[in-house]
Amino acid sequence: MILNGVEIEDTFAEAFPMYYGRVVITAATRRWALAAALEAKGLGTSSTMKPRAPGEAGIECEMKNVDTPDGRPGYVLIVGEMKKEEIAYYLITRIRKGAFPVPTTSAFDVMPKEMVVDKIYVKGTPLQTFGDGFEEIVDLYGRSLYKVPRMDGFFYVDTQLGITRGVAGGNLLIMGESQAAALLASETAVNAIEEVPFAFVVGAYGAGPAGSGTKVGGLVYKDATATLNHVYCPPIANKAKDSKVPQGVNCIYEVCIDGLNLAAVKTAMKVGIKAAVKIEGVKKITSANFGGNLGTTMINLRDVLP
Repeated sequence: MILNGVEIEDTFAEAFPMYYGRVVITAATRRWALAAALEAKGLGTSSTMKPRAPGEAGIECEMKNVDTPDGRPGYVLIVGEMKKEEIAYYLITRIRKGAFPVPTTSAFDVMPKEMVVDKIYVKGTPLQTFGDGFEEIVDLYGRSLYKVPRMDGFFYVDTQLGITRGVAGGNLLIMGESQAAALLASETAVNAIEEVPFAFVVGAYGAGPAGSGTKVGGLVYKDATATLNHVYCPPIANKAKDSKVPQGVNCIYEVCIDGLNLAAVKTAMKVGIKAAVKIEGVKKITSANFGGNLGTTMINLRDVLP
């Protein structure tokens, strides 16, 4: 398929199931809300290491003041983990160590009720016990919340946090004739994906493309969970016998996409492609897949586009 002069390869991404929690972190100002969301997101760029980083995580979007439970600036954080018994630990840990210490913050569950498959109970976790007996449960904003004292006031958090069964593994490989073209196209794709509800880019800082695209396992390092996706690595295209780097492509960025459901991931991939092809210097867009070794759900690029 050709879109705006750019080849879209007829291939697929391999998706796999993931459990997710979704909270909005609010604060007195936009600055502190974003700082807390970024800190809570932390090292959430990948689950491709052993031991793993503490769950995949990303900032879905900024939430308008009128939509947050307490009417303050907020950013939606999604945390994912493949094992249900671990998602509670990772979600609570990110809120407690990332958002909780930042001035004026609170955290509220914003998982849509129709998506909830299970719940995390805050009772007995470090979020509750930090109050050392001075915390209390209050009814506020139409919610049951823990009101935990801090030196600058109170931190509010729901007594229960919903989790859902979503999808990880959506991805786009954006190929450019230069680093500047590929990076701009990838940033443009990420900006477009930010407008898609329930989907997020697994990337550095707030959300962004990855310069370190990976494959499952390794050629030389057999015990590695993930290694360089050498077939899509322009700097060694002349060394990798099975290189898939097209002529004239000198830089490739990977945009990794997770979502609370398959539809959100597909929509995110679609808008990402449509945004990226508008940038001059983009030569081709494809997706990485690994013969079913990563996931069993195939997201065909031809199906996500009209």
